[in-house]
Amino acid sequence: MKTIKLGLIVNPIAGMGGKVGLKGTDDALNEAVSKGAEPIAPRRAIEFLQKLKEKTLEKKCKILTCPGIMGEEEARTTNFTIQVLPMKIKQETSAEDTKTATKLLTTAGVDLIVFAGGDGTARDVLDALKDFNESPVLGVPCGVKMYSGIFAVSPSDAADVVLAFVEGHADITEFEVMDVDEKAIRKDVFAVKLYGYLKGPFLPAHIQGSKQVSPETTDEVDNQTAIARFIIEGMQPNGTYILGAGTTVKRLAELLGVRKTILGVDIYRNERTILDVNEERLLKEVTDWLTTWIILSPIGHQGILLGRGNQQISPQIIKKVGKERIIVAATKSKLHSIEGNILRVDTGDCETDNILRGYIRVVTDYREWRLMQVL
Repeated sequence: MKTIKLGLIVNPIAGMGGKVGLKGTDDALNEAVSKGAEPIAPRRAIEFLQKLKEKTLEKKCKILTCPGIMGEEEARTTNFTIQVLPMKIKQETSAEDTKTATKLLTTAGVDLIVFAGGDGTARDVLDALKDFNESPVLGVPCGVKMYSGIFAVSPSDAADVVLAFVEGHADITEFEVMDVDEKAIRKDVFAVKLYGYLKGPFLPAHIQGSKQVSPETTDEVDNQTAIARFIIEGMQPNGTYILGAGTTVKRLAELLGVRKTILGVDIYRNERTILDVNEERLLKEVTDWLTTWIILSPIGHQGILLGRGNQQISPQIIKKVGKERIIVAATKSKLHSIEGNILRVDTGDCETDNILRGYIRVVTDYREWRLMQVL
């Protein structure tokens, strides 16, 4: 097993807009903080580094990282021996810090750059690499949406990918980096386009891949309608329903005759909806968790149920509702697109993820469902 130089970048503000319902943190950090948002990326980076140690990679990875909260603090927390890059950062970091760090790591000849962040961080890394010999890159997922394909499924999966890379078992391939217009998404307009490509190590079932947009065909809409009718037949008149994002769940709302955001989390009860709620609002509005259900649809191709774009449905809320009252809906074409035919969860809480793992019933048509494995 060879020894590698591993570059580590932590974007400390990535993902802070999730639980507070901002659908991202770009240009919205102050608002996120005012709503009570807490840092996500440092904790996820520490989890990744701890998993590296568990896999006895401490002596096989020489870590070069950024000063302070952009990597140094996380590495020292996990007792890694590190080399700190010669750069200065302010208390409030910026995209330019990520770009500077990427250039310094590339100049230092690192074998792999690992960044903890979201789609915005991936774009910054890509921008910085345009004038350099491109180093392979791997993302530790910390953002709100993460539509780009460069991310591991979870911090633990990222450690598995690094292990495979060190052992020479991971192929290097190109992954899509998506340009996400967070301002448009906050207005419930899906505005995502291809930004470019990053090279990175690929390990099947450990890399999430890019989000696949649901086709707007007649067959797809008919399938969504059949799913919605079946779910509605089983809904309780006195129940409270937390509605996740996506067109399949939105079709259900349309048949109920109520409004629904495509990209937000909403509450349905008493024949009306409370739109675009965050974690705090959910905890305030739901008074009887025993008559509360969560309705979700996985992300196309990625197969992720919880932990991408719906962080408002937090581990605390999931535990209150319970796995038995989570309703999963997916069209047949969406299930066919999911790699490995496996659903995934990445809530940021190991206990919650373990509760959700196993098998779950997925409604695929009118009075049709199938059991799907959740990892």
